[in-house]
Amino acid sequence: MLRSNAMTIGQLSQRTDVPIKVLRHYEDLGFLYTLGRSESNYRLFGEEAVWCVQVIQGLRSFGLTLKEIQALVMCYLERPGEPSGVLLEAQLAQAVARVEAGITALQALRQRILEFQAACADAPAPLAASALAQLLASDPHH
Repeated sequence: MLRSNAMTIGQLSQRTDVPIKVLRHYEDLGFLYTLGRSESNYRLFGEEAVWCVQVIQGLRSFGLTLKEIQALVMCYLERPGEPSGVLLEAQLAQAVARVEAGITALQALRQRILEFQAACADAPAPLAASALAQLLASDPHH
């Protein structure tokens, strides 16, 4: 029997705009718990599942990985009375470092593109190809 406050995984997906496959993955990781199953054998979730998915999506939007979120969940479950703010603060600092590294990489790419653009501006096609070959030869990532 479907509980009045229970929802299927499809309904949870609609409420949160998160694909069912992702919700199942969250359940496998221990982020979501079911209330059991319906008579039709559908997973049933309570209203708190909506909140959990929103928190997970929010943390993901800040750049936290699922592994980092899982560590937060485990910290909370293993020590529910203790604040997990220190761990969250450290994870957010790591996310900021990843963003800054990405910005640095994008700035370097931008500079390489501008240099190539300048080298090719008035060059005939064979010289542009030569400039590209030189640029690629000097690129440690290629």
